[in-house]
Amino acid sequence: MKKVVIMDGAVGTSLWEKATDKVPVWRYNIENPKIVRELQEEYVQAGADIVLADTFAANGAEVARCSSYTVEQVVSTAVRIAKDTVNGRAKVGLAIGPLTGLLKPYGKISREEAKAMFEEQIGSGMQEGPDVIYIQTFMDLEMLKIAAEAASHYDVPLLCSMSFMGANKNGKRAKVSHTMMGNTCKDIVEGLKPYNLTAVGLNCSLGPVDALPVISEFKAVTDLPIIFKPNAGAPIVGDNGEVNAAFDIEAFADDVLPAVDMGATYIGGCCGANAAYIKRLAEKIKRKLEEENA
Repeated sequence: MKKVVIMDGAVGTSLWEKATDKVPVWRYNIENPKIVRELQEEYVQAGADIVLADTFAANGAEVARCSSYTVEQVVSTAVRIAKDTVNGRAKVGLAIGPLTGLLKPYGKISREEAKAMFEEQIGSGMQEGPDVIYIQTFMDLEMLKIAAEAASHYDVPLLCSMSFMGANKNGKRAKVSHTMMGNTCKDIVEGLKPYNLTAVGLNCSLGPVDALPVISEFKAVTDLPIIFKPNAGAPIVGDNGEVNAAFDIEAFADDVLPAVDMGATYIGGCCGANAAYIKRLAEKIKRKLEEENA
């Protein structure tokens, strides 16, 4: 019998839909927690089995650059908000995103600096007892490995997903999907073996149709459950700063649905996919599984 875990959708673009002030979204945990709670309640009502805390980019460099808060203040508050809102109706995930910039020698971030920032961010969140750590949207496997190492010290499920490139310059899909830094599905699975992953996969960067082939590539190299969290198309920012998805709700749900037959276990949405998208997707997945298991 197939089992699908419904994940939530976008946090960033969904919070910006609700906010009049477009600031780094982790600031809303302290400055506007009402909209954070509202979004998380919407995801629970939509049927999400995992709801992410608003912690994605709340690392030391970003928090220091954009506020006078501490990482511990922002991240621990975010997890508390999520746990209080969800109240046992879904699992709470500590979301960890990549650092802004590249590791040396391609960029200016040393491995020691990256290690310290991920340890601080993850440690601050784990004080509040989230159920899952979800490391997502990474484009560099080496940076992801540093974050996974920091996360592996905690006894909770660890989910990791990366962002993949789309078609090549000629408009044709590359023979093997890869991240911006050239990491393939095989590279990712091999590189993350030491960290006892619960699931691995893809999120962000691509819409559902372009992202679907990545599921098959992961299935060919691992028995781990696969994560599939594509964008609702490329987000479009309007003249007034509003963020709109390129796909309507029905088209997004229909285009994601084949992921079930392709073997994805953790399914949700990323940029542009708010709670209405997840609700419709969850309905269609539930109906499909009921029909298959009848």
